[in-house]
Amino acid sequence: MNLFADVILPVPLQGMFTYSLPPALAPLAQVGQRVSVPFGNKKTQTGIVGRLHDQKPENMEVKEVLELLDERPVVLPRQLSLWQWIADYYLCSIGEVFKAALPGKMKQKTSVCRTRRQKSTPATSAAALAADSLAVPGVDETSLPVLSPAQSEALANIHEQWASHSVCLLHGVTSSGKTEIYIHLIAEAIARGQQVLYLLPEIVLTSQLTERLQAVFGQRLGVYHSKFTDVQRADVWQRQLSPSPFDIIVGVRSSVFLPFSKLGLVIVDEEHEVNFKQQEPAPRYNARNVAILMATRAKAHVLLGTATPSLDSYYNARMGKYGLVRLSERYGKVQLPEIEIVDLKELRRKRLIQGPFSPQLLEKMRQALDAHEQVILFLNRRGYAPHVSCKVCGWVPRCPHCDVSLTLHSRSQDTPTGYRKLMTCHYCGYTTEIPSRCPNCENPELHQHGFGTERIEEDIAAIFPEARVARMDLDTTRTRTAYEQLLHDFAAGQTDILVGTQMVTKGLDFENVSVVGILSADTMLNQPDFRAYERSFQMMSQVSGRAGRRHQRGYVLLQTMEASLPLLQQVVAGDYDAMYQEQMLERRQFAYPPFCRMVFIYMKHRRSREVEGLARELSEQLRAIFGQRVLGPDEPPVARVQSLFIRRIMLKLEPSLPLAKVHGLLQKARTGLLATKTYNSAQIFFDVDPL
Repeated sequence: MNLFADVILPVPLQGMFTYSLPPALAPLAQVGQRVSVPFGNKKTQTGIVGRLHDQKPENMEVKEVLELLDERPVVLPRQLSLWQWIADYYLCSIGEVFKAALPGKMKQKTSVCRTRRQKSTPATSAAALAADSLAVPGVDETSLPVLSPAQSEALANIHEQWASHSVCLLHGVTSSGKTEIYIHLIAEAIARGQQVLYLLPEIVLTSQLTERLQAVFGQRLGVYHSKFTDVQRADVWQRQLSPSPFDIIVGVRSSVFLPFSKLGLVIVDEEHEVNFKQQEPAPRYNARNVAILMATRAKAHVLLGTATPSLDSYYNARMGKYGLVRLSERYGKVQLPEIEIVDLKELRRKRLIQGPFSPQLLEKMRQALDAHEQVILFLNRRGYAPHVSCKVCGWVPRCPHCDVSLTLHSRSQDTPTGYRKLMTCHYCGYTTEIPSRCPNCENPELHQHGFGTERIEEDIAAIFPEARVARMDLDTTRTRTAYEQLLHDFAAGQTDILVGTQMVTKGLDFENVSVVGILSADTMLNQPDFRAYERSFQMMSQVSGRAGRRHQRGYVLLQTMEASLPLLQQVVAGDYDAMYQEQMLERRQFAYPPFCRMVFIYMKHRRSREVEGLARELSEQLRAIFGQRVLGPDEPPVARVQSLFIRRIMLKLEPSLPLAKVHGLLQKARTGLLATKTYNSAQIFFDVDPL
């Protein structure tokens, strides 16, 4: 009897590809193994066996599997089932899920346990990769943190909620000691012989957390994220398949793809963070939601922790889908920071401010520095100046490949004569030097508008020359060692003032921060997004929570041009429920999540005429099926990126509609249009539950 293998390949094509297994390999083949197969005329690919069967495909040539790359499966059946769910739900191919899931080393033709067609060669098994790791003793209970009465009550309430809900939301204010509760729950899971997945939204958070967890759990802890090399991530993957896997994995969203044989607990810290959503490339999955599904299938418990829940999660908790536990006091009963709103419009009217710093902020910073305390300045805009323009004709330098203006960077390139200013596109990376004269009118005066983190860093260093100033943004944290050094220096008191983007709003724990300055709340509020107020509340509340975390109350200055906005008063009062109620009224009225499901459909093409025609035809087809649920097509905020013109259609669906049927109709419409000669060079992709 001939045996065939349906193989998953890391390509953006629907379904699996069928190959025959030669007699020498057929007895050894297993679902989940890596195989080397021919693909195309002269290429070979590394794939995963998704199914074994004896049904020969009709009317097509079937090529043979070249070799088995492993003695045992490297992907578990539960993982393959999860891959298929991700592909179906997020409207992509299972090959794209495979490409995102496995470390790069494991997608290459390198064998962990190789068996060739001609001869078998003994090789190291997955278990042997962990053979040098000794048996880890039980957790020393004396190393567990001592919980306060409020933390102990929250821990008991979590267990009570888990009795009737598999998912529980822990809504704890900043510095309330959520991590200590997590540690106790992890210890309990390990005592039951279970594994734990601890998800974080940012790599930047892993270093500080890992130190705390290793002090308690030692060698039981593994870390997994993209700053590690392919070899390191492949080693973690193989360790998880061995008889002695890590009991705890700390990682970012890609950690949901790791193999877990006895998963018992999933912790999603800072569950509100948008970084849990993969944007590019496919699969555009939300790791928080995938983790919940994965845990549900494994009959494991889930704890979502945050000081500022996503409105979707809080809605699920209020509706009884999730359990809800509150932790409303800070550890040690330290008061929440005092927040002062600074009206920039009024200060400018009275000519009391020049530049981005109010007199109140500078005074508080001086007091903190004199007391040998630390300061955080938050501005969610990197670079030196967001815009450059000609004073005479208004010319603005723009990216030749994207529909955006270029951002001025002062520290883009180090030269023998110091730093030179370059203009950069934040979408495609295009870079050019700033011209000495306007190319449009020859005027030598080019005006720099606004402030980015580079300019803030420079100005603060000039105002406080004795202070040690550092900057944390995408430009200064491109390597693992760079961000670890920044965090180490600030935690050790070797940095006095930390200037940063949203990276500094995360759940970082610094003992000596007494003052936080939010330099421009308006840049967050004035975004064309129905979630702008939710995210602004979250970011401002989170960065405010970095102040006064141990022995004294912190101070936060929130600078804004719109001091009367109700949202800002809600931030000052820490009134999350008022923000929630206000936003829910709006979302219900205008049919936004959680009162509907959303799918964005993007179309890309190198020619604007083709993408316009494609968008029009697709919207007409969808409107014939879904009616008024279809909005658009329109141009997204950035309508051309990397020389591709973009159009977008929005689909709003009632939660009661059968998703499988909807997704099938969308895939059919996409396939039909891309099969035509007019649009076969276009791209159509879907973003399900966009953030």
